[in-house]
Amino acid sequence: MRVGIGLPTTTPGTTGEVLTQWARRADAGPFASLGTLDRVVYRAFDPFAALAAAAAVTQRVELVTMIVIAPIRPATLLAKQAASVHALSAGRLTLGLATGARPDDYTATGADGRTRGRRFDEQLEAIRVAWEEARTVPAAPDGGSGPPRILVGGGSGPAFARMARTADGYVHGGGPPRAFASAASKAVAAWVDLGRPGRPLLYGQGYFALGSAGDVDAGADYLRDYYEFTGPFAEKVAAANLSTPAAIRDFIRGYDEAGCDHLVLLPTVNHLDQSDRLADVLA
Repeated sequence: MRVGIGLPTTTPGTTGEVLTQWARRADAGPFASLGTLDRVVYRAFDPFAALAAAAAVTQRVELVTMIVIAPIRPATLLAKQAASVHALSAGRLTLGLATGARPDDYTATGADGRTRGRRFDEQLEAIRVAWEEARTVPAAPDGGSGPPRILVGGGSGPAFARMARTADGYVHGGGPPRAFASAASKAVAAWVDLGRPGRPLLYGQGYFALGSAGDVDAGADYLRDYYEFTGPFAEKVAAANLSTPAAIRDFIRGYDEAGCDHLVLLPTVNHLDQSDRLADVLA
């Protein structure tokens, strides 16, 4: 299993300088990727803008969206944004997409949340066509890497079927290894039911904050705020914030045993030493 680190695009107080320094450190360290989240109604960086900045200062790491909310964006624009980051990074983007769970993001963008599933299905087809026709996207990167890989997330039956029909893999929204294992088994079953060869790529994620008690508490406060829309469940998310090397090692081991191909650990505080601390744990 490969392990990546998230960019602190949604954590309070992050600046452009922090993002680029974070990306440089990740590229020089043991990490396989840099991941981003997506949220409109929040003081956060746009995921494509953040990954474009990361592309400019990195050479090696995969760039992955965990996830981008697809139905709030026009399909052609989404295809162009993703293809642009892919070209700028010489073919390093993996595009994770899902419908999202926050009604306010739909309200703010004028998108209809009631039809998001049907629209997402249409978008996935339109994105592939846009990349194939290449009239509205930049030239493909050199080296024959092709378009970005697409991952689809979600926990419903239609989401797994959508992933199996149109994507290269499945991206899970987080939780303990047993939750990932359950979702991954459904993703693989949907893949097999459609007669696709092999199995889907399986991506997972978790949250972490290492170091002082102040950093750990700040990380938990951020998660409570970020997931406030879920009500009491936000406290469970905050309590699951990985705050010790042992907890991170156990989490990684659990995801590896559950069949995860690529795990992205997302920071809940934006201090640059978080990247170094996580690198030490992986070492």
